[in-house]
Amino acid sequence: MEKSNRHYGLGTAVSMIVGICVGSGIFFKADDILGYAGGNVGLSVLVFSIGAFCVIFGNITLSQLAARTDRSGGVIAYFEEFISKKAAAGFGWFQIFAYYPSIAVVVSWVAGIYTTMLLGLPSTLEWQVSIGLFYLSFFFLLNYFSLKLGGQFQNISTIMKLIPLIGIGLIGLFWKAPVPVPTESLVVPVNQVGWGWLAALAPMAFSFDGWVISTSITHEVRNAKRTMPIALTIGPLIVLGVYLAYFLGMIAIVGPEYILEHQDNTIYNIGQILFGERGGTLILSFILIAVLGVVNGLVLGAIRLPQSLAEKGMLPYSSKIKIIDKKTQLSPRATFISIIIAFLWMALHYLTQKFQILSGGDVSEIAIVFSYITYVILYLKVFQLNKNKMIPVLAIIGSIIIVVGGIISNPTFAPFFLFACSLIFLSGYTYFKKT
Repeated sequence: MEKSNRHYGLGTAVSMIVGICVGSGIFFKADDILGYAGGNVGLSVLVFSIGAFCVIFGNITLSQLAARTDRSGGVIAYFEEFISKKAAAGFGWFQIFAYYPSIAVVVSWVAGIYTTMLLGLPSTLEWQVSIGLFYLSFFFLLNYFSLKLGGQFQNISTIMKLIPLIGIGLIGLFWKAPVPVPTESLVVPVNQVGWGWLAALAPMAFSFDGWVISTSITHEVRNAKRTMPIALTIGPLIVLGVYLAYFLGMIAIVGPEYILEHQDNTIYNIGQILFGERGGTLILSFILIAVLGVVNGLVLGAIRLPQSLAEKGMLPYSSKIKIIDKKTQLSPRATFISIIIAFLWMALHYLTQKFQILSGGDVSEIAIVFSYITYVILYLKVFQLNKNKMIPVLAIIGSIIIVVGGIISNPTFAPFFLFACSLIFLSGYTYFKKT
């Protein structure tokens, strides 16, 4: 790439990485992480630190591939250039049919949870899922018919999500009041938790998810070989600092037992403790906009992915899917495909939550865990290409830890879902191989 196109410096690269990584997961996964760790704050901090470890070495490893190509498109482009077009098609199918829709559905559902809390609606699964479907449909329509509005909402929500995270962290530093007394003690002694705390790695992976997108800007960064490893180390450490500040701030204000007892309602109650009766509504409003921003971003990516793969001939009926509407500048068929897939995942998510199939987890965690398996393929390629073998080895170890944690979180159904993701990947691989 020409030097004139390398317009990002270290500061911009770090801010983009932080903006991408800090999502909505921390708001509704913190209590899950604490729960799997038996309420032990130290173990929970260790889990967050492992997340940062996986992100740092994974980021630096993939940036080695990004620095060797001028192609845009992130991970799909890396598969296409360094592994094979068949593998790129497989990974693209996984993203279209599992990764993007499962995460979008879960985050929409969480937006539904916070909406019922905010408006005083019945907090039943049916209400939450129905509201989530409304949000999902709204953002599909918004991003299809107005690229500008979708982008503006994304910018607003990015600022909104940092306010409660940093605010609660700062308040927690100076909080002196005693924590509320829980109705029962839910904290488990460390020696009784055993290796069960590894299950916390699945919700942790959700909280840090999105980091891989940051490597796609490598070819636009000045002096990328020197700048990106620094940015990809500093960025995740800042994210870790923000997450720990928020998490430890909540612990300081209400204590671990209270968080385990009230779960997703904790943040609303903290708002009331800090700012009075309307405080919970205020904080929930910030968080709801932040969560909706994540839904918007996922939808924004989801409606473009089928179109992108169709242009490469990686989908059936690619010639029709890649046709772009001149008014919206998007493919109507690609958008329709994305909507249908998302609705099917919402139905699957509803069933898994209704019948407690995933033991407190959700369908998106499995898709995220599978993505770490696919990254290992790229890490091994970097291991072959580079003289420095330590970084990709550490990235591979990080992925293995995440996968093991994902299976431990639900040993009965997690392997089944991972197998389903593998079938989707292989279907895309086989389709492109035959055509």
